Amino acid sequence: MMFSRKASANLLRRFRFSAQSITTNSLQRNYPILLSNTGKCRFSNQLGSGGYYSDSFRWIFLFGPAAVILGVNVSPALAEEVSTPAPTGIDVEISGLRKIEDGSVVSNIHTSKWRVFTDSGRDLFLQGKLEEAEKLFLSALQEAKEGFGDRDPHVASAYNNLAELYRVEKAFNKAEPMYLEAINILEESFGQDDVRVAAALHNLGQFYLMQRKLEQARGVYERALKIKRRVLGEAHSDYADTMYHLGTVLYLQGKYKDSEALVRDSIRILEDGGQGESMICTKRMRQLAEGWTSLETVIAAERLALTLQSLGNLKEAQELLERCLEARRALLPEDHIQVAANLLHIARVKMLDSNKLHKSNVYQARAELDMAKDLLRKSISVAQKNLVPSTKEKGNKQSHGASLTTVRSRQSALVILLQSLNALSLLEMTKSELEESKDPYNSEAESALRECLSAYKEFVTEKSLSDAPGVKAEYLLCLKHLVDLICDNKTSSADRSGKTGLKELKDEIKRVEVELSTKGRCRS
Repeated sequence: MMFSRKASANLLRRFRFSAQSITTNSLQRNYPILLSNTGKCRFSNQLGSGGYYSDSFRWIFLFGPAAVILGVNVSPALAEEVSTPAPTGIDVEISGLRKIEDGSVVSNIHTSKWRVFTDSGRDLFLQGKLEEAEKLFLSALQEAKEGFGDRDPHVASAYNNLAELYRVEKAFNKAEPMYLEAINILEESFGQDDVRVAAALHNLGQFYLMQRKLEQARGVYERALKIKRRVLGEAHSDYADTMYHLGTVLYLQGKYKDSEALVRDSIRILEDGGQGESMICTKRMRQLAEGWTSLETVIAAERLALTLQSLGNLKEAQELLERCLEARRALLPEDHIQVAANLLHIARVKMLDSNKLHKSNVYQARAELDMAKDLLRKSISVAQKNLVPSTKEKGNKQSHGASLTTVRSRQSALVILLQSLNALSLLEMTKSELEESKDPYNSEAESALRECLSAYKEFVTEKSLSDAPGVKAEYLLCLKHLVDLICDNKTSSADRSGKTGLKELKDEIKRVEVELSTKGRCRS
């Protein structure tokens, strides 16, 4: 069963066929992070006694790691990128003294105490000891004023830390003026369009959002987003974070389409940055999937399902994919190519589930394979319908030529057809293993792969299909799997019926590999 084992090893690596490629185009409260002015980045998702949950916020995780202003570092996520050199006397003592602008000399005992009080307050804060942390933060504020001056960024950081603590305690009347004062000091120090100001605005937005002051939250988030776009660019994860929170506000205001667009874009930025499988991105995709108001949302939910599948969460993945299928059938014609892709995804999850069950419950493993086979047959049928145009479509094609949408749909249909037949072949081999068949020859497995070859030869005569690298790549996999199957079984239908034999198949593999290699060099 060499073929079956090889194919199984490749199965997970190939299961992330993008739904986007086939288109026409609770509340958990995390504590903010408190840092001393070390110029380092640290993150925490520790949940203490200040945890907060509200059913009305079910759709969103409002509070990710908050940007806390400490020293001259405003945002933990940006500390290394945007920090400025620490004033003398914070990290390095010089003769125990520090000069300030008016020429007087003060002992740096205040700056040292500011740092000790801040670090100690941070530790108590993360332990949920808010009353004790408050005393230390108040002391840090006083030492910052005496050591750095009333309008120094260190004072802004002390105000911000107190504001974050009061937010957790829901002492909103105390928190708001401290947020605003921190922002004012930062604007005086760095200008209104500085990224440190944007980080402080983001904190204020979270504060307003927690109280459902949606217009205020929207205003500060929009301003923060504008600054981050200009300074950091639209590919930065911190820009995506503010975009996501603005999307949250719009959702709560009933602006669902605008909200979806922002949340989708924030997910895309994380995916483009290599964070597609991160906890933050997964949560956002899960939240987006709650809406089901558009095909874009269904596609985002499907991406989440494929991520869950790759992580081994098969039950969750299957449930989400089944919801996607239900939504697609409500939004699209029954024979739409996206429906075929969805059926294929569910079948693959069931095959993986069968593989997990084959040692503990062979009967259930067989049942999963039977259901997967039925899904694959339906996927094959839908894909074939998309490849065989109706009489009306033929007339339109002759009159106007195939549209770009039609070409892409047919390319996707052929890819899905080849993938479904390939998966069906693997299913048949797996089923033989479960049934402990003594006959090494599996005619149904070979028949499915030869059907791949026939479908390719039938439809690849169209230039739009023959030039599609994705189609050729799937065809190549079918060829290789058929060769493995024949070599493993020592015999095949070719020996009985004169079909394409082993040598011809190997020659075809070489030819297709050369074509793909040549196309790759031309593109580069």
